[in-house]
Amino acid sequence: MLRITLQPQWRIGHEDAAALDANTLLRLLAAVQDSGSISQAGRDLGLSYRHAWGLVRQAEQLFGQALLTRGRGRGSLLTALGQQLIWADARIGARLQPLLESLASELEGELGRVQRRERAVPRLHASHGFAVAALREQLAARQVAVELRYRNSLEAVAALAQGDCDLAGFHVPLGTFQAAAAQRYLHWLRPETHRLVQLAVRTQGLFVAPGNPLGLRGLDDLTRPGLRFVNRPEGSGTRVLTELLLQRQGIAPRQIAGYDNTELTHAAVAAFVASGMADVGIGVQTAAHRFGLHFIPLLKERYFFALTAGALERDELRPVLAVLQSPAFRARVAALKGYEAADTGRVLTLEDAFPA
Repeated sequence: MLRITLQPQWRIGHEDAAALDANTLLRLLAAVQDSGSISQAGRDLGLSYRHAWGLVRQAEQLFGQALLTRGRGRGSLLTALGQQLIWADARIGARLQPLLESLASELEGELGRVQRRERAVPRLHASHGFAVAALREQLAARQVAVELRYRNSLEAVAALAQGDCDLAGFHVPLGTFQAAAAQRYLHWLRPETHRLVQLAVRTQGLFVAPGNPLGLRGLDDLTRPGLRFVNRPEGSGTRVLTELLLQRQGIAPRQIAGYDNTELTHAAVAAFVASGMADVGIGVQTAAHRFGLHFIPLLKERYFFALTAGALERDELRPVLAVLQSPAFRARVAALKGYEAADTGRVLTLEDAFPA
């Protein structure tokens, strides 16, 4: 199976000089942060001590500031600039990686069709999430080809109804908001036509700085003067959830500073908060955990893949369903912070999932 990987690339320089390829430098700085030693970081990356220091010195000349300082035990510490470069790289990765993965998957499908001259592989449209990323990894490990396109939940379900994809990922909160949130998707889904495969139950909540220095406790704090919020885009399932939560609390969006500032994914919101560019955001617990943030739970939700009832018997979709229902994938989802996998792979009717 053809595999394509696309990665963002940094180049830093002045107009009158050759640019520095910063990708290796950024990996080196991250390794120094982990190990506290540039010599150890160089060994971890297969770089000589001289080469590692050469990269650092070249970058320091470009910036006109130090990136590393010597610690008391002769170790190496990142300066504020070095730390900011790492956070900037994390934000770039969190923001762009889903788009690059989606484009790579489309290219794999297009080139594969030219090679094989046969029907396209299953098309999966879904909002980006950690369980979806885990599914892509498991499918690739089993040599199961899919075309994965990251879209928001409403776009994905609409694409399924219009025949533009075979599996559509979307998520609906459990409890009070289930009926209102589900109704937005049931506009496109029909009980006699569609079925759902449950991917996971996951926890959504507030992301705040480590240790919660501002003492935030819940949604009411979002209106606090000076507090900076970062949101998800219109049409995303988390934006729908945010709107419902605020309506219940009687909070108008205009009362929240930064409500119109958006990031594409949970990881991008977490990276934005972790880098100090916002004080609070909303997303899944896994993203907060991976960026070392304090997490304030708000509610749980179910993530589903919608598909037509007939698709359950189609030969090209059986390997995908087999992975979704496998013990290995269930264990992979359960290992994600804030995810539950007891019903992962379960096939439901719309009536089963959303009883009247």
